Amino acid sequence: MTEPRTEPVRKIRTPIRLDYTMTAGEAQSRFLRQIANGKIFGQRCPECEKVYVPPRGSCPTCGIATRDEVELADQGTVTTFCIVNIPFAGAAVEVPYVCASVLLDGADITLFHLVQEVPVDEVRMGMRVEAVWVPPEERGPTLQSIKHFRPTGEPDAPYDAYKDRM
Repeated sequence: MTEPRTEPVRKIRTPIRLDYTMTAGEAQSRFLRQIANGKIFGQRCPECEKVYVPPRGSCPTCGIATRDEVELADQGTVTTFCIVNIPFAGAAVEVPYVCASVLLDGADITLFHLVQEVPVDEVRMGMRVEAVWVPPEERGPTLQSIKHFRPTGEPDAPYDAYKDRM
């Protein structure tokens, strides 16, 4: 007996939802309170002296507590980036847009955020950018207090200045 010929399944639509709650620890809570004040703070490891932003409360390399808070500039360098061309439901920005790893001046680890106010094909590694903050009355303890980063107009940072922090 031969089986009936069937077409392969090419796509399926299934509703899915993930609800989760994150509780910020002590270090992240201090970081988020400072973001609400329009400031960016990281923490320095007392052993290797790397500055982590957002702070984690301990150095992932040395495994020791980090308590020394360091105020960072809201300017930095794009180390890597991607251009998003795929729309999705509920997106806050229109495609195409750029998500980038930004190495803030004084930090040793990048912060992932949007880069806007520049054509997507002009974003590049080494581009100097600055934070664009929401108005003070709209800020809260969230990274959404930074709308995005935009080019500063400064010359690009040389590759050697960020190659070890990508």
